[in-house]
Amino acid sequence: MKSLLFAFLFTLATGQLFAHALWIETATSGKSGKQHEVKVYYGEYATNEREEITKWYSDVKDFTLWLSAPGKEKIKLTTTAGSNFYTASFTPEAEGQYILTVSHEAKELGGTTKYEFLSSAIVTVGKAGSVDQAAIPVTLSVYTAETKSYKTNAPVQIKAMAGGKPLAKKAISVFSPEGWTKEVTTDENGVITFKPIWPGRYVLEVSTSEKTTGDHHGKAYTAAWQGATSSFEVSK
Repeated sequence: MKSLLFAFLFTLATGQLFAHALWIETATSGKSGKQHEVKVYYGEYATNEREEITKWYSDVKDFTLWLSAPGKEKIKLTTTAGSNFYTASFTPEAEGQYILTVSHEAKELGGTTKYEFLSSAIVTVGKAGSVDQAAIPVTLSVYTAETKSYKTNAPVQIKAMAGGKPLAKKAISVFSPEGWTKEVTTDENGVITFKPIWPGRYVLEVSTSEKTTGDHHGKAYTAAWQGATSSFEVSK
């Protein structure tokens, strides 16, 4: 009986952990020479739950926020703690796509599973265009195909990539600002299309898991999970 209870509680705990994600919020367009603000949250966007940083899982609050500027090596941005977010800023020097990324493996295991939280955001300075996926320096990503301004009831194309290849036949979670959540399966090219109904920020998430073994901070794991997010804004 005790073993059944433990199994139930473990399933509940890991399920709650899977529901949580780390995501970046920032304006998708910027201006050369003007400071650009960035915030990083952890929680459940669909229920408007942004965890206080003291409650973030394991050492997730020790993440590193990277900036890849056009034609330059990526640099580490300084982050400052708020109540339920971390904030950072950078000042674009020229036109192009500025890519913000996080890739953090949590120190603690969830049972015998290793967790990695990833997020990306693209800030365009100058003319909008197609996203250069090859320039996103993370192993798993989900993002809008273009950096344009999006409107309600107009199609939005989303792409998911893993290891530099399209993530085909994979469920993408779309979280709306109104608490609406939908899962859409990618096609052979790792693409989904949907029409946002409400204005506001939408968060995208894709995850992968595999059975694998190894040692992580002195503890053995038998599975590895990755969850990647991005977000974008929609206006009327």
